[in-house]
Amino acid sequence: MTEIDQGIQYMKEGKLEEAAKYFTEAIEKHPQDPVHYINFGNLLLHMKDDERAERFYQKAIELDEKAATAYYGLGNIHFEQEKFDTARQHFQQAINLGLEEADPYFMLGMTFLYDEKFKLSLPYLQRASELSPDDVDVQFQYGLALAQTEQLTTAKSIFENVLELDKEHSDAHYNLGVIALFDENIDLALQHFDQALQIQPDHLLAGNGKQQIENMLEQNE
Repeated sequence: MTEIDQGIQYMKEGKLEEAAKYFTEAIEKHPQDPVHYINFGNLLLHMKDDERAERFYQKAIELDEKAATAYYGLGNIHFEQEKFDTARQHFQQAINLGLEEADPYFMLGMTFLYDEKFKLSLPYLQRASELSPDDVDVQFQYGLALAQTEQLTTAKSIFENVLELDKEHSDAHYNLGVIALFDENIDLALQHFDQALQIQPDHLLAGNGKQQIENMLEQNE
């Protein structure tokens, strides 16, 4: 096992000091290899040390201007800082440099979603969903973007897929309840709100939705 492999294993196990030691040794042995700086940057990002993480990613880019994962790391830093325009540029650069994985597409889509530019988020979240069909969070956020752009039929199928992946996903039930309301299927909406509340009793939106339906039914009696 190399220094990098062992360091990543330590990170997964939450042994951050041991991981830092291995990554430091790797940099000392191979100071011109950008991968070591990227891995140390990932560790620092995990430790919420954004300032130092950014320096390590920048060093990796100095050594290799095509280091796609370094740009992805920078994108994550700026996303957490809510600098969505800058984050967007970094995620796009990572994709342009060949990082054809779900994560950069997902995060690029999320920068638009957080900016409430729902239509712009769609192609990136769709691509992420294609690359990672079993990722619950990716699928759910794609469903939300579809719902926000009033593509309710497709959104419904995505949320149903989320429940196939995670039957305890209260937010998927809530959103299916909202879609059922748009379809004027009151009984189905109530079922989904009830299921959301069974999973998460403090789900305020589902609770409000259920209350509104019950009030409406009382008025129609």
